[in-house]
Amino acid sequence: MSASSSAAASSIAPSCPGPAASAKATSARPGYVATMSSRPVQVPPNCELTLGMTCVDKSEPGRTVWTMPADERFANPVGLLQGGFLGAMADSAMGSATITWARAAGRRVYSANVEMKTSFLAPVRVGGMLRCTATVVSGGSRVVFAEAQTTDDDGVVVATASSTYLLTPRDQS
Repeated sequence: MSASSSAAASSIAPSCPGPAASAKATSARPGYVATMSSRPVQVPPNCELTLGMTCVDKSEPGRTVWTMPADERFANPVGLLQGGFLGAMADSAMGSATITWARAAGRRVYSANVEMKTSFLAPVRVGGMLRCTATVVSGGSRVVFAEAQTTDDDGVVVATASSTYLLTPRDQS
């Protein structure tokens, strides 16, 4: 992380848990080794800082609400918000919801998205503020299912998403 992004991250109070990073390498199955970072988890992560995303509510375990400006930097050539940014917003909201869900059960975990489906239901014009509400639908000790709904300033549902997250215990050392 550069000095400027480090300063930006430290000057913003963490509002919701960010995406996962783990403390050591793990072996999920024979022949597959996932290398995890040994550095601390940055909250909020650079993606959320870059997109201007803000967690505005995490008071209920398994549910988070986020906002993000429909910024012209994220527009496609015809002036509509490119769908990948809506997907990133939904992923952050759902991932954070899985963390609050696990914390309510007394668990400290990392949460990693293993698959995601996003449906774009209405065009998003530049300007205004988007609102994404994510909820955990079901979960177990290792896998959690979440859904998200994103609306525009007029309350129109512009996108929905669903995803599966894999939970990994955080190193307690």
